[in-house]
Amino acid sequence: MNMDNQSVVKITNLVKEFKNIKAVDNLSLDIKEGVLFGFLGPNGAGKSTTIRIILSLMRSTSGKIELFGKDLSQSDRYVFSKIGALVERPDFYTYLSAIKNLEFFGKLSGADTSKKNLYKYLDLVGLAGREKDKVKTYSMGMKQRLGIAQAIIHNPDLLILDEPTNGLDPMGMKEIRELLTDLVENQGKTVFISSHILKEVESMATNVAIIDKGKTIIEGSVEELLASSIMKVTFKFENLELASQEIRTTDWNKHIETINQNSILFNLDKKQTSNLIQFFAGKSIDIYSIVPQNNLENYFIQITGGNN
Repeated sequence: MNMDNQSVVKITNLVKEFKNIKAVDNLSLDIKEGVLFGFLGPNGAGKSTTIRIILSLMRSTSGKIELFGKDLSQSDRYVFSKIGALVERPDFYTYLSAIKNLEFFGKLSGADTSKKNLYKYLDLVGLAGREKDKVKTYSMGMKQRLGIAQAIIHNPDLLILDEPTNGLDPMGMKEIRELLTDLVENQGKTVFISSHILKEVESMATNVAIIDKGKTIIEGSVEELLASSIMKVTFKFENLELASQEIRTTDWNKHIETINQNSILFNLDKKQTSNLIQFFAGKSIDIYSIVPQNNLENYFIQITGGNN
């Protein structure tokens, strides 16, 4: 990521209180142009509240938000015309067809609502062939796709999606993942996606912020966060008993999580993994395989202690 890129969304010390509850607690984020940014955390962490404040659907208690370099409190309609959003479940006129719904919402946002353009966006989200079907016949996943088409039909620079893979089967998730990746990599969009499914977002996000109880726990590139984290690494051995004997009296023993039939599961960082391989090589212990299991879900548990 180019650190010189413009900040598309910059949040500084954001607070939102409901009676005695702080839904958002001194949250700060900096989302640069041209990234797919994952906003991650368990349900109730404050993700939807933050998104509603960004979109001016809710007022903050305190703090500052800048959109495309402009203070939210001074932003005009032009700034919001550069944003497309899908917040929670998409809402449609179910007695109308998909293409009629898209035409209606497209006109509200000032988009090109020619048949050619409508079909283009419906095809883009995987609804080709179902354009003229009434929305009441659509599954939740199909409505979600139509919601994304509605959010991008006016060709916004920033796309904000709250739990966009809700109701989608694995193939639907894959298609939406490919669509969002294409919007960033090939069309220069900035995509801000919130989710409680860390593994799903890990596969497409370039940068993430993990929040819990309204606070930012960590923010950075996916690559950097995972490179710095402790990961679970499975070592499979030809002679497990010999391997166990050799490490039982060493400091490596405290890194063991479980021992199975022919393998040992360790908690290690990258350097420790390399050193442990050298240790076994020095003892002439043959290793069948080494399988790292590093992902954002493990990382989240590691940094929060698993307490949501």
